[in-house]
Amino acid sequence: MVSFILFIAVIGFSISSKAGLTTPEKFLRDTTGYVQQWFYKPAGYIAGLFQAVGDLRKVYEENDRLRMTAAAYARDKVEYNAIRQENERLQEKLKFTEEQKKIYDYNYLIAQVVAVSPDAYNRTLTINLGAREGIRERMAVISEKGMIGYVSKVSELTSTVMPITSLNSEESGISATVLGKQNQSFGILSGYNSESQRILMTKIAADDPIKKDDIVITSGLGNVFPRGMVIGTVESIQDSDIGLTRIASIKLSADFDHLSEVFVVQTSGTAE
Repeated sequence: MVSFILFIAVIGFSISSKAGLTTPEKFLRDTTGYVQQWFYKPAGYIAGLFQAVGDLRKVYEENDRLRMTAAAYARDKVEYNAIRQENERLQEKLKFTEEQKKIYDYNYLIAQVVAVSPDAYNRTLTINLGAREGIRERMAVISEKGMIGYVSKVSELTSTVMPITSLNSEESGISATVLGKQNQSFGILSGYNSESQRILMTKIAADDPIKKDDIVITSGLGNVFPRGMVIGTVESIQDSDIGLTRIASIKLSADFDHLSEVFVVQTSGTAE
């Protein structure tokens, strides 16, 4: 009986103790919670800092990828524009050669300009075609716009081109005529004036129908330059010193400052 009473008393005490905390327990719990917050807050701050650093790294990596993508896009855009312009330019040249082939039976070899002589008194061009490709001396060299000059020296892999702007009156001697008036007009190209940047056409007969804005072309006489190569446009005409002939000032059609490709003209007699 005594044991049973004590057992009941212990159970009642245990149940009553679950209902609330004693003062020591409350003190211990509050103290522990207060101390824990000082450890928890820095730990949470540090964990948040690492999280922020991780997020920042992701942002940097994403920015790097975006910058690389933007750079690749810009590069591809430039390359696309360059290819498109190259394609248009080559199509224009192809159209030029096809139109010329319909008029005269010439073969055009496209050549890259690989060097330009810096000598102002002997300005020559070097092209990447030589004897191996059938290039011969005195072959005419033109651009899609007009006459450039002729091949002056030939090696196995390259050739030197003498532009008509570097020819003096003794070296030139290119016979010329006027487009549409081939049977009525005739003259000789007699040197280039570097000051006026015009080439002179001399020995023009007094009754020659040549006039301003006429297009001057090679006549094909002399078997040096093939006929029909555009030289330039008549800018002015005046009487010669002796008064029996006239002199025309010709503005060249070709642009000699930005040459990247030229055509070497093979006639039926020179083509292999």
